[in-house]
Amino acid sequence: MKTSTIALMACLTLAACGNANSTRAQDGVFAEPTGRQTPTDSTSMKQSFAPVVREAAPAVVNISARSIQRVQADPFFQFFGGGIPQQRVAESAGSGVIIRSDGIVVTNNHVIQGATQIRVVLNDRREYPAEVILADERSDIAVLQLQGVTEQLPVLAIDDREEQEVGDLVLAIGNPFGVGQTVTNGIISALNRTETGISDSGSFIQTDAAINPGNSGGPLVDMDGDLIGINTAIFSRSGSSAGVGFAVPASMVRRVVDSALGGETAVVRPWLGVKGDTVSAEIARSLGMARPQGLIVTDVYDGGPGARAGLREGDVITALDGAEVHDQAGLNFRVGTKSPNEAVALSVLRDGRTQTINARVQSLPGDAKTDGLLIQQGAFSGSQIAALNPALADRLGGDPFAQGLLITNVAPGSYAARAGLRPGDLVREINGRPVRSPDALQRIGRSEVTIERQGRRMTGVVG
Repeated sequence: MKTSTIALMACLTLAACGNANSTRAQDGVFAEPTGRQTPTDSTSMKQSFAPVVREAAPAVVNISARSIQRVQADPFFQFFGGGIPQQRVAESAGSGVIIRSDGIVVTNNHVIQGATQIRVVLNDRREYPAEVILADERSDIAVLQLQGVTEQLPVLAIDDREEQEVGDLVLAIGNPFGVGQTVTNGIISALNRTETGISDSGSFIQTDAAINPGNSGGPLVDMDGDLIGINTAIFSRSGSSAGVGFAVPASMVRRVVDSALGGETAVVRPWLGVKGDTVSAEIARSLGMARPQGLIVTDVYDGGPGARAGLREGDVITALDGAEVHDQAGLNFRVGTKSPNEAVALSVLRDGRTQTINARVQSLPGDAKTDGLLIQQGAFSGSQIAALNPALADRLGGDPFAQGLLITNVAPGSYAARAGLRPGDLVREINGRPVRSPDALQRIGRSEVTIERQGRRMTGVVG
């Protein structure tokens, strides 16, 4: 997650708990005209949302999640040898929506993260305990199963066709501030918002419907009464709604739900094996483009899906399956809504001509486990080292193209710890030469080491 300033960092708040980063919008072109009509008189302006609410509200639930947190003892008592760390019970409140009549509920991951006990209250005040089937931190979506359901529950249909337009009316339903189920209305303010700081692979629906703490996990509903998104975060300096809210689109919700109901323990995100830069106005002019649009490919992973499909450096990817792409996060989101081995059609500008390239997205190669080789002798003794690969880098939120050796653990008091090495450091070079195998660090003597830490490269001598 990228950080700008401390002041802006506090402005984007997850609608139930936690903080995220400042937001930079991605704007595209408006959709082609459809059959939608704006209100033409005062009578149509006064028409009620009640029919939509009547259909949607029964499927919206309140969620109470209880967790146990460790509280550090008072330093005064610690000084005298006492002060054992204590535990306290913490509760968070949020919202959710029933999407299957046997009690399958969708909410935000941050509503239930770390919870030891989850209780769900329906619109008609019935209560059920719930268990987590799958929680996906990257999309901030979790899928729950209500326990003890003996009858058919009301459901809200997921509309993942992405037919929404900027200006469409929407409703946000949830439990703001714990006051009980509340309905607010607004419009879709923008689509495909990326670079929000919420997720590195997110593309969000923005709305001015009031979303407040406690609304997290509740549905964003269209005028057909269908779920088009899960309300996740707000941009606010006060912590309350300022008319800038964000929802995870239904296409990503569907991907997580399908993974959960398919028996998977995690959402397996495929990749295309390409990365690039947003097409700026200057780049667009140099390429003869009518307007800045798309992602210009700067690197293609050798043997990856993009390479096999024939993508090259310098290609401009403008759309995936007809949905416009404007930056890396937007491409990551579009690919992330697909299943591994699914075919996609890429609109690509090459040598001044637009063409369609068909590719098949695949799971990231490599082992995502953080287990590594324990170094027992030499300058790195006491550290655990894993060779970085695309799957591991992606799991850790890094660049799948990155290469090097990842320090996954450092034993306290070890030589590596005394040398200042930390878990998360990426060893790039030893004596000016790139390293690829953990074995290269066994029994190594005094050496000049280049590491990357939180995006910064540092060179020093160990041993």
